[in-house]
Amino acid sequence: MKPYVILHMGSSIDGRIVTSQWPKEMTAAFTAIYERLHQQMRGDAWIVGRVTMAEFAEGDPRPVEAGEVFPRTTWKAPGAGKGPYAIAVDQGARLHMNIDTIDGDPIVMILPETVPDNHLAELRRDGISYLFAGRHEIDLALALERIRADFGIDRLLLEGGGGINGSFLSAGLIDEISLLILPVADGSVNMPMTFDRAAVPVTSLQLVSVEQLQGDVVYLRYRPR
Repeated sequence: MKPYVILHMGSSIDGRIVTSQWPKEMTAAFTAIYERLHQQMRGDAWIVGRVTMAEFAEGDPRPVEAGEVFPRTTWKAPGAGKGPYAIAVDQGARLHMNIDTIDGDPIVMILPETVPDNHLAELRRDGISYLFAGRHEIDLALALERIRADFGIDRLLLEGGGGINGSFLSAGLIDEISLLILPVADGSVNMPMTFDRAAVPVTSLQLVSVEQLQGDVVYLRYRPR
């Protein structure tokens, strides 16, 4: 059984999600609203892809030479007794965090079984928990079942980039969409959007609520039909 998954995102009116070119006052207000709603949804964990999680890494990579072969079973770090957890999907085992928490949230990595032992040794050294979901490629449905079984996660906030968001949507794993629309038209070419991978077939949504927030931000909530 998987957790209840809420996609929680903010975008321009045309779906762009990179805020670096937007007015600073607007993005500051948006961040405050976004984080307030994040807390109100009371997720047991939040999940992102490799690119988003890499933004939280500190320092240069510090590789480790493994002295043993590790079993491909879930490993829970000593300091990861309870959530909320910060989870990353790392298909290529390329994340080098050098930290074990993000704002106090213990980090958990979702990996394929083909990950090198050296990388597992690095995660163990840094106190980062991990689990496996698939031999060569990550199976998101299996990953959700395992984070629920192994970490007690019943409510998960999906807050990644367009790639991982689109993968969850395509797999039919999103139960609710929490979307903030900012009053800005971006129009930038080749920029990340809320969903960068098309759902097949197209996902039809049911509107749950509409709310106008401060700064002309519109808050939309949907559920897939």
